[in-house]
Amino acid sequence: MRDKIRAYLVVCGLAITLQSFHGIAQQNSEAAKTSAAQQPSAERDGQHDFDPLIGAWKYRLRRRLHPLTGSTTWVELQGTGVCYKIWDGRAQLDTIEANGPTGPIEGLTLRTYNPQSHQWRLYWANSKNGIMDPPQVGEFRNGRGEFFAQDTINGKTILIRYAWTNMTSDSPHFEQSFSDDGGKTWEVNWITDQTRVKDGADKAH
Repeated sequence: MRDKIRAYLVVCGLAITLQSFHGIAQQNSEAAKTSAAQQPSAERDGQHDFDPLIGAWKYRLRRRLHPLTGSTTWVELQGTGVCYKIWDGRAQLDTIEANGPTGPIEGLTLRTYNPQSHQWRLYWANSKNGIMDPPQVGEFRNGRGEFFAQDTINGKTILIRYAWTNMTSDSPHFEQSFSDDGGKTWEVNWITDQTRVKDGADKAH
């Protein structure tokens, strides 16, 4: 009789031990899932985001003459330019020469990538004054690049947004927009559509 009781107690103890192990394993599994979900995703390395622009291009530009005034008057310009790779793609120098009803535009954009912040800075200058504008800062997400800066127009502080799309095609698309209400609404005032010049691609390397 004692042997039967002892065997019964051993079986019960074993069952309790196995149940405890199962509970601990389940808790550890749930904790691992929670920990994995809380881990921040690795930041995207965007140091080659502008590589598709390397080469020679033809430009079709559309420019709103009087931004943030309610004006709907646009002018169209045609131009050419070349984008040069610097620092193995972590920077570019992009040049443009265009002409239209309002006269010629000679400009350049310097782009630099910050590997710590994973963001780009885009600096624009034109030949009329040779001054670099405040940098547009931002990054690409889901194929769209957005870059922002603060500036002043007609004595009023505004926000500026650059937007790049269609980067992996032979016809990248660029838009510049202004906001005078803190980013609640945006008015597009500059649109650029590029077409790659195949024979001039080697000039940029």
